[in-house]
Amino acid sequence: MTGPTARRIAADGVELAAYQWGASTAPAVVLVHGYPDTSAVWRPVAERLADRFHVTAFDVRGAGASHRPRGLRAYRMSRLEADLEAVLDAVSPGRPVHLVGHDWGSIHSWESVTGTRLAGRIASFTSISGPCLDHVGHLIRARVRPRHPDLPKMLWQGVRSWYVTFFHLPLLPALTWRALGHRWRAFLTDSQGMPGHTAYPAPTLVRDAVSGTALYRANMLPRLLRPRDRPTTVPVQLLIPTRDFCVTPVLSYGVERWTRQIRRHPIDAGHWVQLSHPDEVASRIAEFADRVEDGAQCGPDRTAHPN
Repeated sequence: MTGPTARRIAADGVELAAYQWGASTAPAVVLVHGYPDTSAVWRPVAERLADRFHVTAFDVRGAGASHRPRGLRAYRMSRLEADLEAVLDAVSPGRPVHLVGHDWGSIHSWESVTGTRLAGRIASFTSISGPCLDHVGHLIRARVRPRHPDLPKMLWQGVRSWYVTFFHLPLLPALTWRALGHRWRAFLTDSQGMPGHTAYPAPTLVRDAVSGTALYRANMLPRLLRPRDRPTTVPVQLLIPTRDFCVTPVLSYGVERWTRQIRRHPIDAGHWVQLSHPDEVASRIAEFADRVEDGAQCGPDRTAHPN
């Protein structure tokens, strides 16, 4: 297969590097990567979707070949949403897209899925290992209480999220990435099932990781401490890696409160499921997009686990 077409997209004070596969007349799929990744993390999935969809993956601000603005304000949700709007305007101005996010790409995509700025621009949303921070804030309030049956799972997720606190420290995260970043590939290959031949991670990994800590510092505490009500009418699909060491399945609990159109699919995989299981991820994205394109209702799948 030939490589993707590269382009630059002018966004909210930055330029974003985007990569596209497939015919421009096909239904559009937009893939948004997480931390500390670049759009390269999506290439195996994009290649599998390209025969039926017009696929776009882009480097978010601060990552890969996109611009790296300074200051926390530049990484707030509103700026990330403006970037996504610019991407949609560039790649699918007249037709809603099927949006897919992983990790932080999913977290900040929820902002658009549950907001009004891009109302009518998103046909479906597939979320992988990245909950809405507002939903998590409400989840904490509802389930972190004595004798709640989900309390042990919530506490275990808190332990797994140690890095969120670490990224709020001054200087130390940057120093750590610069000292140990060269070991990231070995870590993923040994612990996450990442194929050894992949071009991931990008050569810009350390710079991406250092810049990307601003995502945590600019957004986590305000949303978790003061969560808003964030419902959506967009059909949502949750792909849930059951061996995810960062985002455990408990963070997907209760999403039915916020949307009546939701499907869940557990996958026996680690956090970077799009690298370890690209066939399954691509298949799930395509099936969900087809269902929405055909006008089928995606009612809540309540058999996976409780609200």
